[in-house]
Amino acid sequence: MEAPSSTTKKTRVRYSMLGLVFVNVVINYLDRSNISVAGAALGKDLNLSSVEMGLIFSAFGWTYAFLQISGGLLADRFGPRVMYGFCLITWSMATFFQGFVRSFAGLFALRLATGAFEAPSYPINNRIVTSWFPEQERASAIAMYVSGQFIGLAFLTPLLVTIQFYLGWKGLFMVTGLIGLIWGGIWYLLYRDPLDHTSVNKAELDYIEEGGGLFNGRKPGGNQATAWQWSNLMIVFSSRTLWGVYIGQFAVNATLWFFLTWFPTYLVQYRGLDFIKSGYLASVPFLAACAGLLLSGFLSDYLVKKGKSAGLARKLPIIIGLIVSVSIIGANYSNDTTIIIFFMALSFFGAGMALISWVFVSILSPRHLIGLTGGVFNFMGNLASIVVPIVIGFLVQDGDFKPALVFIGALGILGACSYIFLVGKIERVAVETLPLAPSSNLS
Repeated sequence: MEAPSSTTKKTRVRYSMLGLVFVNVVINYLDRSNISVAGAALGKDLNLSSVEMGLIFSAFGWTYAFLQISGGLLADRFGPRVMYGFCLITWSMATFFQGFVRSFAGLFALRLATGAFEAPSYPINNRIVTSWFPEQERASAIAMYVSGQFIGLAFLTPLLVTIQFYLGWKGLFMVTGLIGLIWGGIWYLLYRDPLDHTSVNKAELDYIEEGGGLFNGRKPGGNQATAWQWSNLMIVFSSRTLWGVYIGQFAVNATLWFFLTWFPTYLVQYRGLDFIKSGYLASVPFLAACAGLLLSGFLSDYLVKKGKSAGLARKLPIIIGLIVSVSIIGANYSNDTTIIIFFMALSFFGAGMALISWVFVSILSPRHLIGLTGGVFNFMGNLASIVVPIVIGFLVQDGDFKPALVFIGALGILGACSYIFLVGKIERVAVETLPLAPSSNLS
């Protein structure tokens, strides 16, 4: 790669790489949430109870959550290009074959496989953004790629409902699986790390590195392997500040996984809405979540650029978002569809604001343990993908969904308290001395 003069205008290749990650996230969540669209019809055809449906909804989370740490290690060991391509193809195959299942056991096993192969995806996303973006642009970059899950689901949920209407729930799984298989090959052809990309110039690389982008130390065409040590795991589990963001992420994901699993069933079976109509109404909260996410990301970066402390700029939007997410309980006090969707959208707007929390992995992680910290962070957060669907399945056995919404709202309060009282000063975790002192301010 040529080294142009210091006056050369920097390229903007980082945004095209972010665009590829955005598409990955859309497909990622397409294959997580298609089960929610198929849920009512699938449950009827396979004669599944609400408890069994809760287990099916949670199956993805069992492997996804518990493989996050190993997924983070794989993100550190192998490049995003190879690892993401492998994951896209394998989880899409598992999705495709869900269209052929005839039993609870078969579907449960394939959902486990989908979660297992998706497990490295978000640690890889974080690694890509940490490599390609300076710190002052990172919250915006995270907000933009995470918005893929909401933009994709908002606009694609009506399409998924239509596909199922004409092709059935089996056809829905086959179509979504094929999309991922095709995109996996496209990703491998197009993605490159900063030092391997032929179109990025020295001015952009300097801009990224001077702003805190962590790609140096890699040689073009190589990898950045970090030898495994048990002490590394102790580091990322011994920080009070990191525990604060872990608990907060669990709370954020609790709301997210309600919408990714039980929400369409809630509208159809517990609120009596028409299946096609529910598909369009279900897209409204996803649009609201996307708006909250983008608002929070750009506001957070704006505050950083204005010289505000990292604590204020990064923590405040998340705390506000978690508090707003508690509004989901308001849906218990109305039978009017418009008001129900309003409270659902407001709650998901708040959860969307809190989803810039991935920025803390980049800020707080020891520099050589970004993948591992991201894996632990996503593991703790995605325990919600196991707990929430199962708990809701038990809570709604008698046909009353109100306790389930109170449960989700209570977790929002827990998350806000975690950021207020556990997450202290925002600074990178030191390997020699772990920051264990509590602090409740926004410093």
